[in-house]
Amino acid sequence: MDETPPVRPEAGMVVGLFWVAADGVHLGAPATTPAPTLVLQPSGPRLTGPDPRTWTWSEIADLQVTEVPVRSALNRWASRAASVAAAAMDVWVPGDPERMTVSVTTPDGCFWTSVHSGAAVAYSPREVDLSRQLIDRFVRGGATPALMTQWWEKSRPTGILRSREREEVLELWLAQA
Repeated sequence: MDETPPVRPEAGMVVGLFWVAADGVHLGAPATTPAPTLVLQPSGPRLTGPDPRTWTWSEIADLQVTEVPVRSALNRWASRAASVAAAAMDVWVPGDPERMTVSVTTPDGCFWTSVHSGAAVAYSPREVDLSRQLIDRFVRGGATPALMTQWWEKSRPTGILRSREREEVLELWLAQA
């Protein structure tokens, strides 16, 4: 069974489809070995796990994330409330985190992998849209994941950011790209 690490804001946090920390940026949440994790580096994506690979951004023709858990604010709150109620009645059993599919397209072909979602319940539609725009900027050479780790180093946010706060951070990164 693959598990995501417990959320410890001092170690990193979810912002959109990313897990951002001082030591790097993950697409999705970091997973324990041997589960695959896609690390976004300034030089390009690096896949860890049973089939490790490394690409440079110039090699990437496209990078897409599909099967992203997306829900409206109302549905996210309802799901969260149901989880809290189930936990209070001692009938809640945590499951594996939802999985997202990442496809990396190069001139040599397309490679798919599955990564853990970092969202506790689901992402907002706007978070997903902004995250995909940022990924597109990485692929097109207009930005690098270094801006995310630099933000982490400067701000070191305490606590977990709410959906609107995560969207604001994504907007900031897009403005800097």
